[in-house]
Amino acid sequence: MTLDMGISLKDRGRLECFRKPLSSIRLRPWYAHGIAEAIMRTANLSVPLKIYEIGGGSGTCAKGIMDYILLNAPTRVYNNMTYVSVEISPSLAELQRETVGEVRSHLSKFRVECRDAADRKGWGDVEQEPCWVIMLEVLDNLPHDLIYSENQVSPWKEVWVENQDGETLSELYKPLQDSLIKRCIEIIDFEKKHDSQSSALLKAKSVWSKVFPKPRRSWLPTGCLKLLEVLHGALPKMSLIASDFSYLPDVRILGERAPLVSTKKDGSSSDYGSYLDAKGDADIFFPTEFWLLERIDHYCSGWMKLQKDNSSKEGKKRRTIILDTSSFMEEFGLPSRTRTKDGYNPLLDDFKNTKFYLSVPTHNTS
Repeated sequence: MTLDMGISLKDRGRLECFRKPLSSIRLRPWYAHGIAEAIMRTANLSVPLKIYEIGGGSGTCAKGIMDYILLNAPTRVYNNMTYVSVEISPSLAELQRETVGEVRSHLSKFRVECRDAADRKGWGDVEQEPCWVIMLEVLDNLPHDLIYSENQVSPWKEVWVENQDGETLSELYKPLQDSLIKRCIEIIDFEKKHDSQSSALLKAKSVWSKVFPKPRRSWLPTGCLKLLEVLHGALPKMSLIASDFSYLPDVRILGERAPLVSTKKDGSSSDYGSYLDAKGDADIFFPTEFWLLERIDHYCSGWMKLQKDNSSKEGKKRRTIILDTSSFMEEFGLPSRTRTKDGYNPLLDDFKNTKFYLSVPTHNTS
């Protein structure tokens, strides 16, 4: 199933509330300026600043960040910086060049690499210098895998889709084989495997499942896992800023982390109750569980793998923080510039279902 950027809600007015961080003209500079300020406060500005943005859209974020650094950072920081957009769409890549090129001095510091960020070959040799990676509304469009269990204690199975008669799609359940799915399950269940009470809890669940059996369905962010494995492998000293939707309204599809799947026809939108019903063009949009994003980040950095050895005393390799968008913008942005006369502030009030994730490397070994 091909994942496509976008989301369609029945109430088009609510669509603006849930999906306008970078598309709203009035917020274009201020949203990016908050991100730029977070980078400037955290980065080691004694070395050349290098920023990668994955899925840069029209280039408004790149331009806004470079504008802010030009105006607020020491001259040498701007003069020596590099901004690389990793964009899979050729048409968007060209649009980004045009947008950033509105400020001529940006062009010598900006380039677009038209490729898949999840393809390790595209990154070349390991980059040992510090850098920043920005991902805005990327995670919600990455591939996910669906797994199924007959009840609370039965083993998980992979869900495959079969087309029997050329028209009707149905699910098939197969034993776990995919290594990416297995790693994702391992990450989610990490604490359970290291919990001394897990044995007693498992027994209780076994009894409960026999009395009240309940099928389980779970959508796994395998695309996120693959991307972060590639990024940590290619950019071991990267700092990461990601922003996405922590929940979605009116999701009808079953399962943990289930997507909102919708289509638009003749000007009206409708949401599907099953992804199997979505034929032709459909928007598929996943929520991000930020606690799980943090765990995947730690896993891909190598820290969680070390914890399998209980004798390991090495500390976490990442310092991480999860913030609501309003908290992030209050800390790093300029909310006074977007406040209206009646006190309403779209930069703080419109993004109740979005969060920021910041992750930077640490040399802590205690």
